Amino acid sequence: MSSAKKNLSVFSTENLPDSSQKRFAIMVAEWNEEVTEALYNGAYQTLLDNGVMAENIIRGNVPGSYELTTAAYWFAQRDDIDAVIAIGCVIQGETKHNDYINHAVAQGLTNVSLKTNKPVIFGVLTPNTQQQALDRAGGIHGNKGDEAAITAIKMLKLFHSL
Repeated sequence: MSSAKKNLSVFSTENLPDSSQKRFAIMVAEWNEEVTEALYNGAYQTLLDNGVMAENIIRGNVPGSYELTTAAYWFAQRDDIDAVIAIGCVIQGETKHNDYINHAVAQGLTNVSLKTNKPVIFGVLTPNTQQQALDRAGGIHGNKGDEAAITAIKMLKLFHSL
């Protein structure tokens, strides 16, 4: 979680495994595109920076964050995908839509991970304002996409150590 004391782009990369042969699917919600593209770019670059080959990163676009669960399930079922990263942004706004969407997406991605026995990473911002989203998509609080990519690599390391 990002706060004034935590930058999403600062994390330990000590003892990360060789991920050059791992395949990652990144699902990107098109809604709040300015934010989700920045998150995607962070995740993509972080995977590259940590040895993942570009041809082993597959992108899938979905209309909004709610659709991330279905797309994540489709990709996680594939034998050639090792981990899925879901990128989205649901800003609170004037109605309670965010409560329903955020809960459904969080629960849905957890279920996909448990059902497919693969890491499915929650790279979805749930800010109160557009500015808070931008602050966490490469702004003053770093980039949640960076964090999501490192989380995927670390979860694969844990999985393969069992």
